[in-house]
Amino acid sequence: MLGLVMAVLALGLAYFALLDGWYLVRVPCAVLRARLLQPRVRDLLAEQSYAGRVLPSDLDLLLHMNNARYLREADVARAAHLARCGVLGALRALGARAVLAASCARYRRSLRLLEPFEVRTRLLGWDDRAFYLEARFISLRDGFVCALLRSRQHVLGTSPERVVQHLCKRRVEPPELPADLQHWIAYNEASSQLLRAESGLGHAVKDQ
Repeated sequence: MLGLVMAVLALGLAYFALLDGWYLVRVPCAVLRARLLQPRVRDLLAEQSYAGRVLPSDLDLLLHMNNARYLREADVARAAHLARCGVLGALRALGARAVLAASCARYRRSLRLLEPFEVRTRLLGWDDRAFYLEARFISLRDGFVCALLRSRQHVLGTSPERVVQHLCKRRVEPPELPADLQHWIAYNEASSQLLRAESGLGHAVKDQ
């Protein structure tokens, strides 16, 4: 019996030492909860909320949530969002997938230890290659927007238009993207062109 307990402890230690253990647990759990325990969201552009609280493991040396944790929480909330609105299911049905190709974050106020917050995620729109999403970190103490993240989910194996058409059973025109998001997209494209030129690739190879 003692040998079995020691083996389980050793496996648990190896799991968390060699793998990003909590992430590999949280994302599947968030997706399963969204699919099985929460109602389906029919409006693709509807905002969805994902609750959280700042834990000791989230803190940096200044005793507030470290910058990387915002990206991690946004990733979990985004997975749950795409599951509830059916995008993940549509991608699977079409034999496709979506990967994070770009993100940017603006930090406005620190989240402190044990402070409750919500990640409010919404789909801003799409183009011929990617979906664009926004995540707002809202403090539940006073409703302040503590951080704002934008992300570009590049679709592989199909197009965003086909994903939306699969969900809505008809062709849907994408909404006009906000002006600041269009500037960010233009910056990413200019950066890609610069990096391709530096690599001597020209337009032969495109970024995600």
